[in-house]
Amino acid sequence: MFLFQIGFLTVEWVDILDVALVAFLLYQIYFLVRGSLASRVFLGYLLIYLFYLIVKAIGLELLTKILEYFMGVGAVALLVIFQQEIRRFLLFVGKSTAFANNRLLGRFFNTQSANNNVGELKSVIETVRTMASEFTGGLLVIKKNDELDKYILTGEEIDALPSKRLLLSLFNQYSPMNDGGAILANGRIKAARCILPVSDSDDYGNIGFRHRAALGMSEVTDAAVLVVSEETGRISLALEGKLLSNIAASEAEERLKKYFTQS
Repeated sequence: MFLFQIGFLTVEWVDILDVALVAFLLYQIYFLVRGSLASRVFLGYLLIYLFYLIVKAIGLELLTKILEYFMGVGAVALLVIFQQEIRRFLLFVGKSTAFANNRLLGRFFNTQSANNNVGELKSVIETVRTMASEFTGGLLVIKKNDELDKYILTGEEIDALPSKRLLLSLFNQYSPMNDGGAILANGRIKAARCILPVSDSDDYGNIGFRHRAALGMSEVTDAAVLVVSEETGRISLALEGKLLSNIAASEAEERLKKYFTQS
């Protein structure tokens, strides 16, 4: 059953739905790549594709064949260039769906509850508060559900109970462990000096390397990341691809408790 007709063009309900879904998909892609180098690559690819359609419509067969081969190779190249954005999109879909929060499915996929992280937050917050007052830079990653083994393996294994004294010694300016991030998982400090993925987002202006690493870690995993600036002593918190800058230690504690206790 058609909705209405414009000249020789018949518009049906399914056509409107098709256009709406494509528009929504393009908007989500733009939302993920905006402000990054990938956005300019994506725009360039769209312009080349538009040029290909024009050339094909005109009937320039040789140029059309060349562009067809280029578009075929370009599709594979885009998968490589946009692998981080594709991962972010799939993470967004996975976190948004109701299935991700279903307890039965969580057991099926062996997703453990993160409530046990709440108990270790006290020593972490006390450490962060002291680091901020002493202008000691640091990067602390707290595991929620996603496995962090590949990031733990990049650092120095510790596997110790978290304590304020131990964490402060790790981030002391004279300590060989103060570079990179410390990862806390399952109630223990698993490793320090870990290499974290760096975000290329321009949404937060000219932020430092530690803050980009915190943001990048929160983009690719569901871990919470605390950052202390060495220059300003300000505390920041990265959650689910968003960076909360210049917050008090008490606010960070409340947000972390809420984050780790939510389903």
